[in-house]
Amino acid sequence: MSVVPVYSEDLTAAEVSWFAPLCSDDFRLLGVPDGDLRSSWENTRDIALTADRLGFRNMLCPSSYQVGQDTLTFASAVAPLTSQMNLLAAIRCGELHPVMLARTAATLDHIMKGRLTLNVISSNFPGEDSPSPYRYQRSREVVEILRQAWTQDEINYEGEIYQLKGLNTDPVRPYQQNGGPLLYFGGYSPDALELCGQFCDVYLMWPETEDKLEERMKAVAERAAAHGRTLDYGLRVHMIVRDTEAEAREYAEHLVSQLDDDQGTAIRERALDAKSLGVALQAEQRKAASEEGYTEPNLWTGVGRARSGCGAALVGSVDQVLSKIERYKKMGMRAFIFSGYPHKDECEIFGEKVLPHLETCSLPEAYGRVPASTPATPLGIGERK
Repeated sequence: MSVVPVYSEDLTAAEVSWFAPLCSDDFRLLGVPDGDLRSSWENTRDIALTADRLGFRNMLCPSSYQVGQDTLTFASAVAPLTSQMNLLAAIRCGELHPVMLARTAATLDHIMKGRLTLNVISSNFPGEDSPSPYRYQRSREVVEILRQAWTQDEINYEGEIYQLKGLNTDPVRPYQQNGGPLLYFGGYSPDALELCGQFCDVYLMWPETEDKLEERMKAVAERAAAHGRTLDYGLRVHMIVRDTEAEAREYAEHLVSQLDDDQGTAIRERALDAKSLGVALQAEQRKAASEEGYTEPNLWTGVGRARSGCGAALVGSVDQVLSKIERYKKMGMRAFIFSGYPHKDECEIFGEKVLPHLETCSLPEAYGRVPASTPATPLGIGERK
């Protein structure tokens, strides 16, 4: 029984995803540079191909500026190399003009035959320090224009930032029907919850204790209900799983065994979201953890010492991790985005030890965005569905 109404309430499967380290280095030991694991096309491509081969249903391709690679360029290059896995491409709202973004996403969706999903980001651009209300207003307008582009014959929009009139949508129609690519979203401020509740499909959270996660879900569910909507929910969390809990804990300790805290701080602060509320909440969780870094059984905050954003990991045996995932599913979560260090090795461990025991799905298929019996309209041709 879920703690909040969920869109896919009757869905017993979950979308289990892995992570492409596009905007941060990969590590064998956190904070210790490793030339073979730098954020490169070759390394992240191999991680994506490994996840696709093992049966992961989606892959988060994040967005940043320092260290990493361009999200949409990477997604476009790796898409034809994968066969079954979706890609969750992060879009930093305002980086591209909304109509050009709609066309870019539609093109990529056709390349992928409907396997594209989008993660809506409202962070600052490089060198920008805009107030939160402005950034979320910008995101709101971008998302509203995307919705018009993908569901109407013409775009007419009068916003504070964007004004568009009489723009034909033929060039921006995606492969997916019934609304285009699903929109995933993460954020904690009132402006963020309002945007997600009104327009997005899947609310993503970073790891916290179960009671805190329930609070997050209830808060965004209230905003969605105010607009007559229900959402799905997801969790982005790192993963250290071994045959026994002792082995998993030993590896967690090894992972931070050479971490210099000053280096860890430098890694965190170079991220574009370093000053966000979500990152601050992850830092608060680390401060409240036990001496070993745990805030509840199997939830370890040590990884956040050298990483901005998602700052905790599930650490435990196969059975413990499966039980934890099942608890999250009962709370109403339908999407999971896992990762680990180094990403390819941990992808293989999770993919071989845990993934075969999970019932998985593709959320776009569950939403009816890619109907098996109805061919999608060719790009720019035919009637709007």
